[in-house]
Amino acid sequence: MKIAVLGAGMVGRAIALDLANNYQVTSFDIHSSNLELLKSTNSAVQTIKADLSEYQQYGRWLQPFDMIVTAVPGFMGFATLEAVIKAGKNVVDISFFPEDVLQLDSLAKEKNITVITDCGVAPGMSNFIIGRYNAVMKIDEVECYVGGLPKKRIPPFEYKAPFSPVDVIQEYIRPARLVENGQVVVKPAMSGREMLFFTGIGELEAFNTDGLRSLIYTMPHIASMKEKTLRYPGHASLIIALQQAGFFDTDPVTVQGQQVVPLEFTSHLLVDQWKLAPGEEEFTVMKVLLKGEGKTVEYNLLDYYDAASNTSSMARTTGYTCTAAVNLLIKGLFNKPGVFPPELIGSDKACFDFVLSYLGARGVKWVKSEK
Repeated sequence: MKIAVLGAGMVGRAIALDLANNYQVTSFDIHSSNLELLKSTNSAVQTIKADLSEYQQYGRWLQPFDMIVTAVPGFMGFATLEAVIKAGKNVVDISFFPEDVLQLDSLAKEKNITVITDCGVAPGMSNFIIGRYNAVMKIDEVECYVGGLPKKRIPPFEYKAPFSPVDVIQEYIRPARLVENGQVVVKPAMSGREMLFFTGIGELEAFNTDGLRSLIYTMPHIASMKEKTLRYPGHASLIIALQQAGFFDTDPVTVQGQQVVPLEFTSHLLVDQWKLAPGEEEFTVMKVLLKGEGKTVEYNLLDYYDAASNTSSMARTTGYTCTAAVNLLIKGLFNKPGVFPPELIGSDKACFDFVLSYLGARGVKWVKSEK
């Protein structure tokens, strides 16, 4: 089995290394440094330096492979996935792009391939959980809270990006879609701030982000759904101040005769400030609440940086959910043609149990409670 992983960033590396334990893996990336780091960790992984925005090359590049994983930045995710589908390859995607992925369903069916999309931690594992319980109970309300945070709090942001800072900023500025009383409502990103306590962590700040995605369309019968991002208290106020000051604007401004896009400038500055240092400890905390039939089902995750493999918790929780889905396809547990967000696969108990078991074997432990 030959697998191509498109993108060798922090999460893409974790995906490639996990899959390389059992399959022939080739990683594509435009940055030599990413590929060299991956190669130095496991020399069995093949690497190809390539500009993945050259979508017309995908038919040639991907021809030797049996399966593809797309782990590119969100701004190029839709076009990348479309090019992979046109190449006729089964694919699992984690690129978290703003476009509606279900637009590609007819193309995937035409090519007779399976596409599993948004297959990270959130969206991703949260969708698997919601899909499983939607099959066995009437859900009235869904709440999801998730955050990846550094263990050491360094002012002013007290934050480090476990993936592309550009994608983090998009989360902060993309309007958030929620479901209230059975209706989709749109609210500003970072609105609805509240404080929540998490055992082992303490108090964190939660705010609206656009994380429901496919659930809005696949679970329209659930009357109330929201997804919120978690940060240390005070982080949201700093980000909102930057936004109000124009640092996230996309219209160019003239500075000393030069045209500058504020969002690009801000992203460039924050890359270094938000970059995790080698070996820096961080954690992923997540809570999924499902309410209905007079009970509440709760799934909690608290996962830390793994020093033994030098893998961040966000790369583990996101990447291993993705590789679990890859193995679902390889083992034939799921093989329907078309585009499938995780909730449509998690409804099958065998698939859901496989993903939970796969994650648990890698130390990513979800804890369920019911009341």
